[in-house]
Amino acid sequence: MTRQLSVGIGVLAAPLLLTPALASAQAIDIGKREYFNSCAVCHGTAGKGDGPLAPYLEKAPSDLTHLDKASIFPLLYGIIDGRRIVAFHGPREMPVWGDRYTQQVSELTGGLGTPAELESFTRGRILALIGYISTLQEK
Repeated sequence: MTRQLSVGIGVLAAPLLLTPALASAQAIDIGKREYFNSCAVCHGTAGKGDGPLAPYLEKAPSDLTHLDKASIFPLLYGIIDGRRIVAFHGPREMPVWGDRYTQQVSELTGGLGTPAELESFTRGRILALIGYISTLQEK
């Protein structure tokens, strides 16, 4: 069964590899969907840290629109993933998305797939999200 999942991933990914512009557009759409499903409730629709739950949080969510100026992008993957401590980030207030994404993919596939395949899906979701966050940057 794991083999079928591997073949399915390759078949789905092949068109993306053949058309870089399409892959980029799709990654932004996937990232945007991920952002609005997972992040906007705290960080706000424009990434300013003013989501509907922000007033109820102990620590205000970060403004995500100036991450490039603060040189945060190299650390962003680790901050979102959350499974390893990123010293710069300080105390963890937001969910550990790496665990949540891996669990969701495992549930969706009925537990099929190797740990490396599950990690690949998680990595893809986080990278797509970072791609979308990059579009929120203000100059």
